[in-house]
Amino acid sequence: MNIENFIREYLPNVIHLSLATSADNKPWVCEVHFAYDDDLNLYFFSTTDRRHCEELRNNKYVAGNIVKQHAMGEKPRGVYFEGVAEQLENVDENHIAYKTYAARYPEFRHWEKLGGDSRLYKIKVSDYYIFDVTGQIQPPGKHQLSWKK
Repeated sequence: MNIENFIREYLPNVIHLSLATSADNKPWVCEVHFAYDDDLNLYFFSTTDRRHCEELRNNKYVAGNIVKQHAMGEKPRGVYFEGVAEQLENVDENHIAYKTYAARYPEFRHWEKLGGDSRLYKIKVSDYYIFDVTGQIQPPGKHQLSWKK
């Protein structure tokens, strides 16, 4: 199995990603529900007053991982990424981000009823990494996939 195929098969099985942001040399990490498109861009939905969203306004560079919970003794595997995040503007039902997120989370179709200043965000991934010691990827360990789509 190649790295891109591993990522495409792994993502549908996990609904959260850990998102790392930083401000003033202080890192922050949070969990967000995510969706992804055919180009492996990642999307998440959040209110603009959350720490990670506030930090994105001044530093668009992010990193994170998408990892299924492992049981004790289970061999680890996961997807990691680096990229640039942006708050999307003028999103409506015809926008790719809306369609992508609503397809994965049907309840999202009513997002305007959630109140607050909620927005969709896009992460354009520059590099994906996988870590797998289950034997599906050879050799076992960390592998990089530069992703510039």
